[in-house]
Amino acid sequence: MAETPTDGGVGDGRERTPSPRADVCVVGSGPAGALVAHRLAAANAAVVVLEAGPRFDFSRRLEQMEEHIRPGMGNPWEMGGPRDDYTTSGRHYPLNAARVKGVGGTTLHWQGMVMRLHERDFEMQSRHGVGTDWPLSYDDLKPHYREAEDAFGVAGALDNPYAPPREEPFPLPAFPPSHSDSIFAEACERLGIDMHSVPNARNSEPYDGRAACQGFGTCKPVCPSGAKYTAESHVRAAEKAGARVIDHAPVQRLEHDDSGDRIERAVYATPDGTEHEQEARRFVVACGGVENARLLLLSQSEAYPDGLANSSGAVGRYFMDHLFAGVGGRVERETRQNHVGFNTSESHQFYDDSDPVNGLKLEFLNYAGPSPVVEAMHAETWGDELRSQLRDSYGTHLAMGALVEQLPRAENRITLDQSRTDDHGNPVPHVEWSLDAQTKAALRRANEIQRRVFEELGATVDWTVGPEHTGPAFHQMGTTRMGTDPDSSVVDAEMRTHDLSNLWIVGSSVFPTGGAMNPTLTIGALSLRAAAAIESSL
Repeated sequence: MAETPTDGGVGDGRERTPSPRADVCVVGSGPAGALVAHRLAAANAAVVVLEAGPRFDFSRRLEQMEEHIRPGMGNPWEMGGPRDDYTTSGRHYPLNAARVKGVGGTTLHWQGMVMRLHERDFEMQSRHGVGTDWPLSYDDLKPHYREAEDAFGVAGALDNPYAPPREEPFPLPAFPPSHSDSIFAEACERLGIDMHSVPNARNSEPYDGRAACQGFGTCKPVCPSGAKYTAESHVRAAEKAGARVIDHAPVQRLEHDDSGDRIERAVYATPDGTEHEQEARRFVVACGGVENARLLLLSQSEAYPDGLANSSGAVGRYFMDHLFAGVGGRVERETRQNHVGFNTSESHQFYDDSDPVNGLKLEFLNYAGPSPVVEAMHAETWGDELRSQLRDSYGTHLAMGALVEQLPRAENRITLDQSRTDDHGNPVPHVEWSLDAQTKAALRRANEIQRRVFEELGATVDWTVGPEHTGPAFHQMGTTRMGTDPDSSVVDAEMRTHDLSNLWIVGSSVFPTGGAMNPTLTIGALSLRAAAAIESSL
């Protein structure tokens, strides 16, 4: 008699049936899930990770880069279709533009900037009377920030006078300022605007078995050299420590015991449509800012009719992102844009004293204007004519960006769209999102500062992204917020849910406020804090 396949129809021969014993089941293998899985596996816990997407073969990264730069090629990370369907209302939210389902999660194509939140970000209600306070302080998170920087291999320098206090250097030296940074520096010095280095989760020298940056310049969406950190590093480390990672295993729902106090199993599907049940003593949801909320809403029951762990009604609410403000144009000098695929200088000078109080982080971009490679591949000319065209269009561009804080509002939320289903018949996430007047005022302020710099440079402004044309930075936060009050929050300061004693949620969905700093370092720090609490509970 032929044996029944156990790979769920994937065809690669990998075992995808449940593990008979698990201390911890982690849902998701992005940076949050990978760090938790590694920490607990290293402590000898039996860990199973369920990942909705595939494993991406690192040996194909050069091909994926070509898929990105060649005209007419597909998405290198296989996003889209019924699996990733969603709907949106209010201001359009392009959810699939910058997320990845797969081992490593969205770190597979992130920009890689990693900075700590400022002290004020944890105390917005106390200091400014807006938003809410976190149930922990910057000092509480500071040791975990250091752990996260070591885990990611952050390259940085102690040259930022506005950064929150720290006692230790970065693991790696900072990348030097780019050529265009030096052009901006001339104008900023005259205007009294301070510039400083950007902490980056990419290797300025070899670190943790990964090469130093090779300068491909395609950091987002593909780093072919592996110099930029992805959560694959900690997935591999977790597996080496004994964890089991099951890919192509989207979790359909979590099921609890009769009392409604404990999760008993995660029900996951494989591509052939078979459903399996993974039991465990502890469960960790680490699916990202949208999918964390969606999974809880999909797991509604008689005990939790509005969604699992949702006695507060806060699951899905207080959805936040960072907004982009930018100005770009040209100067009559060589700028060498697109030689560096990431930011090397920024300014936090206007962060803590913003008026309005929304945080504001200035960025000096290194990828303004067309890439000569991409432009050449899309051109219809050849030879000397193409060379002349590239010379005229490339090399004199400049651009500044900014991230602007969006404060939490209950009406910005993730719900389930019952009228549309994914490839497993589940309602897709619906994003309700809009901008308030205060956020728009902060975007205008960012544009004002940026235009001052361009005027000082004598540059021609070709484009402006501001309040009416802004878009998200794709930092989805706030949908399972942490807090001390179970009536207004979903998890506590250790990321354990108020409603269920063996369920933790990690990732940016637990942020009560979002600040204006790229969130991944804080995701890492909070995940390590949660992992320590879970380890203590085992």
